[in-house]
Amino acid sequence: MSDKDSAHDHGHGGHGHGNGEDGPSWTRAAKMLQDASPITVPEGASAMTIHVEWEPGDPGTPPHRHSGPAFGYVVEGAVRFELEGEPERVIEAGGTFWEPGGDAIHYQDGNALADARTRFVVTMLCAPGRPMLELVDEAELAQRAHLRAPRPTT
Repeated sequence: MSDKDSAHDHGHGGHGHGNGEDGPSWTRAAKMLQDASPITVPEGASAMTIHVEWEPGDPGTPPHRHSGPAFGYVVEGAVRFELEGEPERVIEAGGTFWEPGGDAIHYQDGNALADARTRFVVTMLCAPGRPMLELVDEAELAQRAHLRAPRPTT
């Protein structure tokens, strides 16, 4: 579902989420970037927003998972993003990403550019008593290899 086709109304009174030309300025000030559903928020979760900056070609965080959903926005550059069960993709500046958290492995979040810096902002909901990010070891990666989408051929 595209953002424009979203059936959700998040408090803007159906005024086009910043895409319309009519109405008071406050109804045009916000532009919806992503609308993810359904999401599961761990009971008692906390939220944190972080700014990540990768140098050119940085592969990013090793395979990991989050205890709750994460929502990101690419500010500059391009992020190579791969979530378990989904094909690898590149998200350019102005694009968004999200992941459900929980058991899903996040394989990649590195800089897709060899010659420029990449920056993104991500808000994560964290289950109480759990770390915001948990690395996945080689044994588990091998065990779950059948859940990873086919790798692109170069």
